[in-house]
Amino acid sequence: MADQAMASLVKAPPTMSTINVHQVHLRKLKLLSNLNIHHSLRFPKIHVNHTTVCCTKLTPWEPTPATYAPTIDAGGNLLKKTSNIFETLKSEDTDEAPATNSEELSDTKNPPLMQFQFLKWPMWLLGPSLLLTTGMVPTLWLPLSSVFLGPNIASLLSLIGLDCIFNLGATLFLLMADSCSRPQNQAQTCNSKPPLSYKFWNMVATISGFVIPLMTLLGSQKGILQPQLPFIPFAVLLGPYMLLLSVQILTELLTWHWQSPVWLVTPVVYESYRLLQLMRGLKLGAELSAPTWMLHMIRGLVSWWILILGVQLMSVAWFAGFAARSRQHHSSAASGG
Repeated sequence: MADQAMASLVKAPPTMSTINVHQVHLRKLKLLSNLNIHHSLRFPKIHVNHTTVCCTKLTPWEPTPATYAPTIDAGGNLLKKTSNIFETLKSEDTDEAPATNSEELSDTKNPPLMQFQFLKWPMWLLGPSLLLTTGMVPTLWLPLSSVFLGPNIASLLSLIGLDCIFNLGATLFLLMADSCSRPQNQAQTCNSKPPLSYKFWNMVATISGFVIPLMTLLGSQKGILQPQLPFIPFAVLLGPYMLLLSVQILTELLTWHWQSPVWLVTPVVYESYRLLQLMRGLKLGAELSAPTWMLHMIRGLVSWWILILGVQLMSVAWFAGFAARSRQHHSSAASGG
């Protein structure tokens, strides 16, 4: 038995090798058959011609290609040397931005000049009409009996109310005159300063118009002027006059400070109405049975302010001639240059 077992062990390896060989052979046959099948199933070759289509006309929905053409500076550099190309492009955009902004600002700041001219044309009639309505109509057409109720505070307040209405119209008139006298181009400055001699003469005339009534009032209160005039009748006669004179001083100081071109017209406007005030005071003095010296003093003030008004009109004529000469000088200098 032992010999048979040994003999079987000795014979076993050849049988295993034969089995493995047959299996490997079968696998090789299968692979070859598969390869033959794949080689036999060959498709015919299809030759495809790739043609290129060139079209220069874009469809409506396609955007135009953006091209960037850099500028070459004097040194031959296309772009400035920066750490990033976007910084270079940004710097060029910032250089172009001020030019466009300046053009837009110039367009917005320089509107059509005719538009402002059309707005100024009605002021040439509206301003004098306001001055006439607020100053002359109440004084000339309003009955004095409806305003003057006697030598009392009510009459004084009524007269001051009339003068306040005139002052409102005079202020609007001066504002319109200032607007019309300004240049059409807002970029041009219009600073008009009165000469020192004009200021001195104007202040002397105004202070004289204050001092004369105050001196007469002081003389009446001291008993120098007889008969005496009480304070309430004196305030009714000359109170509105002195109040409006102080308003004129304030207005002239403001026009001098702002260097407005209406500084030459302001005294003429107030002094013309002042003559109406004093003529009204003469009528009221007759109704109040004022002393003779008081009526003479009012007549003297009327004469004084007529003289001052004449001097103001002479100064207006002189400044008009001066402006014409200066304009002629500038035109001749421009043509000669």
